[in-house]
Amino acid sequence: MKRVLVAEDDPSIVLSLEFLLSEAGYEVHTANDGANALALVKAHSFDLLVLDVMLPGLNGFEVCRIVRSAPNPDTPRILMLTARGREHEVAHGLALGADAYITKPFATRELMRVVSQLLGGT
Repeated sequence: MKRVLVAEDDPSIVLSLEFLLSEAGYEVHTANDGANALALVKAHSFDLLVLDVMLPGLNGFEVCRIVRSAPNPDTPRILMLTARGREHEVAHGLALGADAYITKPFATRELMRVVSQLLGGT
């Protein structure tokens, strides 16, 4: 079973993502800030990180940069899921190593299509 970490501080979005991802057959873990997300990444192996940019403490960009800079052959795929959708913000996230960038509000089908694609599904 593929493991997904959702780093998001909005409880309603966390609930939605947990439901969608669990229903699709993924094992879902959550973190409500960047430091907690990094601690979980260091303690466990994840196939995908779903990062909000505007996390308390370390933001999603910083988490992405730190994860990508770690010498780990099992580096997870990274999906930025955020309201920060200006062109330079998207470019910044991708330059830091994000594999995909989706802006909020998001379409459920599009999100799940991207997740499946990142995790080697159809």
